[in-house]
Amino acid sequence: MYAISLGDDGAKLRPLEPWRAEEFLAHMDRGREFIGRFVGLPDVVTDLESSRSYLQRYAEKTAADTGRIHGIWSDGTLVGGVLIRTMDVEQGTAEAGCWLEPSAAGRGLVTRAARVIIDWAVRERGIHRVEWWVSSGNAASIAVARRLGMRRDGVLRENHLYRGERHDTEIWSVLAPEWQADEPQP
Repeated sequence: MYAISLGDDGAKLRPLEPWRAEEFLAHMDRGREFIGRFVGLPDVVTDLESSRSYLQRYAEKTAADTGRIHGIWSDGTLVGGVLIRTMDVEQGTAEAGCWLEPSAAGRGLVTRAARVIIDWAVRERGIHRVEWWVSSGNAASIAVARRLGMRRDGVLRENHLYRGERHDTEIWSVLAPEWQADEPQP
């Protein structure tokens, strides 16, 4: 199995596969409240069976070339992740996303990890447009989109019902020519 270094701090990026379901669940339990402020993942991954099932769905997406999921490890502990939630190679579009437990926030881990998966999507899979969908209230994730060189395309007003409240969703994107012109390095 491979791991990609995310910098001098020892953080690593590697695939999150179904056999890591127990570790994934423990991570989700540590960050459930923090992650769940804007991301529904903690509501889906609630026990070992749902953890395994979630990771299996991404294993199937990987096999079908329609998505990917990778974990971020710091000091040997799973602390977050990035994913290509959807990917349509024929159309050249993908949606990237992320989550992080509070112990790892503020260290640039998500930005570095997202840069790796977006670079892979653009350079290896020929994706032309990578989107980043984010709740307007999620300032940290919006800051990541900015650091990645994305542009805000617009806001879908009150389009997302989450935990009983309507939320605006901002759509950010980067196009392959913009990404390649900036020559981002993983």
